[in-house]
Amino acid sequence: MRYYSEDHEWVEVIGDKAVTGITEFAAELIGNINYVKLPEEGNDLIIGDPLGVLEADDAEYDLYSPISGTVVAVNDSLEDDPNLMMESPEQKGWICKFINIDSTELNDMMNEEAYARYTRNLRK
Repeated sequence: MRYYSEDHEWVEVIGDKAVTGITEFAAELIGNINYVKLPEEGNDLIIGDPLGVLEADDAEYDLYSPISGTVVAVNDSLEDDPNLMMESPEQKGWICKFINIDSTELNDMMNEEAYARYTRNLRK
């Protein structure tokens, strides 16, 4: 199951790992992405900690961890092709994977249906 934050990040729990990235809605807002600064593997992050930075044509966007845990993998493909985040934000454009997650934090996130309603209201 996927979970979504009000900051337009998603988290998908697969076994004992959680994968995170930005949503399609966020990618549409940001536009062309020129550079992605990824977190370091081994970092222990708490929800809300800085996760990385996206540099787009018009601005830089700070990313914050949507969940607490230890970063065990980063998507190195984004360094060579940062536009993967725009082209496939919820598949190939994932940012990092966590272990040791605090699954109770997912209770404060939205499911796909609630996130769709949330973004519809933002578009009005």
